[in-house]
Amino acid sequence: MVPAKAAIKSMTGGVLLALAGSIAFSGKAIIVKLAYRYGVDAVTLIMYRMLFALPFFAVMAWWSSRNQPPLTGRDWLGVIGLGITGYYLASFLDFAGLAFISASLERLILYLNPTLVMGLGWLLYRKRITRRQVLGMAISYAGAVLVFGHEISLQGANAAWGALLVFLSAVSYAVYLVYSGQMVQRLGSLRLVGLATGVACLCCLLQFIALRPVSSALAVAPQVIWLSVLNATVCTVAPVMMVMMAIERIGAGTAAQVGMVGPLSTILMGVVILGEPFTAWVAAGTVLVVAGIFVFTYRKQKV
Repeated sequence: MVPAKAAIKSMTGGVLLALAGSIAFSGKAIIVKLAYRYGVDAVTLIMYRMLFALPFFAVMAWWSSRNQPPLTGRDWLGVIGLGITGYYLASFLDFAGLAFISASLERLILYLNPTLVMGLGWLLYRKRITRRQVLGMAISYAGAVLVFGHEISLQGANAAWGALLVFLSAVSYAVYLVYSGQMVQRLGSLRLVGLATGVACLCCLLQFIALRPVSSALAVAPQVIWLSVLNATVCTVAPVMMVMMAIERIGAGTAAQVGMVGPLSTILMGVVILGEPFTAWVAAGTVLVVAGIFVFTYRKQKV
């Protein structure tokens, strides 16, 4: 009985961690939209986010590297490449796109990521795509197009540009996921995340120095600073840790299924906090996207 209770407790804890991590990560879009109300641009905003997140990821990289063999030159090239594609480009393009579209549409586009990973796997490695996965992809993209069509009718070309930037962000992160498999096995997930995100943080800081006068960092509203601290901790570092701990307890598949609450939580926070409209178009599109991803990722349990 005791092992059974322990297993149930571990499963419950894992589900709660995955749920909290998904909701916390989804809050990133809400905080970015709030920060934009104070006149800050994407370059400055992502610089502050990464500046405050860098110490946490540096500690993560140091802690996970203890008693481990040093990285080879090839390892460092892999870490730098993954840091640029998976965290720097993906984050910057996402932040830039959020200046033009709603948080709801942004989350729905990013939620298409599993389909992009599958598409890249087929393109690069000729991995087989099943009929069920094609059906799931069709349902999900139909939902995203539905919400996009409604939003572009309200905001015009700006919505198209913002949606494209966020979609490219999803593609960039999909590239990271496709190429990170071997690196994770060799370095471990915690070490790879700490090092890759550290590279991304440095890229964002260098980007700001190259494109903006350093003095402009002091010209932002105090609210931007506090929102960036919240973004770096609650919506960046904490979700990474919670999802990792969840995967250890319930596995990646179950954690991904629990993570389907992400788009719903973003839409709810967008309505409550940002005052974004919740229309029948948004509701229908969200149902289609979530249902499509469920169909796409569903695996029959072996008895």
